[in-house]
Amino acid sequence: MKLFVGLGNPGAKYARNRHNIGFMAMDRIASDHGFAPWKSKFQGEATEGRLGNDKVLLLKPGTFMNRSGQSVQAAMQFYKLEPSDVVVFHDELDLAPGKCRVKQGGGHAGHNGLRSIHGHIGEAYGRVRLGIGHPGHKDAVAGYVLHDFPKADEEWLDDLLRGIADGAPQLADGDSGKFMNAVALRVAPARSSKTPATQAKAEAPKPEPKPEPKPEAAPEPDTRNPFQRLVDRFR
Repeated sequence: MKLFVGLGNPGAKYARNRHNIGFMAMDRIASDHGFAPWKSKFQGEATEGRLGNDKVLLLKPGTFMNRSGQSVQAAMQFYKLEPSDVVVFHDELDLAPGKCRVKQGGGHAGHNGLRSIHGHIGEAYGRVRLGIGHPGHKDAVAGYVLHDFPKADEEWLDDLLRGIADGAPQLADGDSGKFMNAVALRVAPARSSKTPATQAKAEAPKPEPKPEPKPEAAPEPDTRNPFQRLVDRFR
């Protein structure tokens, strides 16, 4: 079994916050892949289902961000899972909005949710880092992550979440490359290799060919006898 954990804060007040993008990812995966209804479990909300050939538990800790590790540890102990079976989806200030990166192990970079998980299960778990951008100054971070996504972000946010759901079976199977490809196809779909200029040139109507000049008529044969030709020459 795999354990996918989305980080966020519980309650309607926080539902659309940038800090809750991990919860949003879990909701989209559950919805798109027909998971069972969410139930109160492991100090949060959980649901089970299948992603491809893998049985997966989705978890949204209800302990608030800075105590996320309690909920994750409870689920791991129940199913006897190892940190390598866990993938945590979280907001990432150091990535541009809409960017997504997969990482295995490493530090928590000051993220309170990851810090808590580190303290309970160590650092050898997987992460899906979901870019939300940076407000520009560290003093503005708290207000920024606890603020709702603006309407201008809704399009890329929806594309990102759809891509995550598309690639979730590959991620559960351990193929992060195919997962990232699925995300990229939603966030940055393939476009024609032609530039706008060459595209316009290709689509412009071709000029009609100029008509070829008609060949001159062949001269009629001279039927005069030599004497007539000589007389006509001196007229």
